[in-house]
Amino acid sequence: MRRALQRLSDWAKALKRQVMVLWFCCRHPDTPWLAKAVAIAVVAYALSPIDLIPDFIPILGYLDDLLLLPLGILLVIRLIPGKILEACRQQASAWESTQQPRPVNRAAAVLVVLIWLAGLALAWLAVRPH
Repeated sequence: MRRALQRLSDWAKALKRQVMVLWFCCRHPDTPWLAKAVAIAVVAYALSPIDLIPDFIPILGYLDDLLLLPLGILLVIRLIPGKILEACRQQASAWESTQQPRPVNRAAAVLVVLIWLAGLALAWLAVRPH
């Protein structure tokens, strides 16, 4: 049990490290536009203080953390040239050694709230009497 928890903890740390690598890739001037666009979306979602699917919803709440985020990271890593990715990994490693807190993306949080409000509005329009 302890070993499984340690592996899960290591996996979560690696995921956070990858998000920071992508954060530096977003800022790298030589990152191709498609990779940059996808990276911005993945990083914005990862750094948002609000999840699209809240964690308190059974099973689905952790789906984004366990599947969507890693798949997004994998896609971006495949889109970014190796030299840029390596340079950004080095930047992320240097940043990690400074023990600075991760950035927070409040704009992505606002976007998530707007998506939820739009969904609620559509649901209300669908069920209200005509």
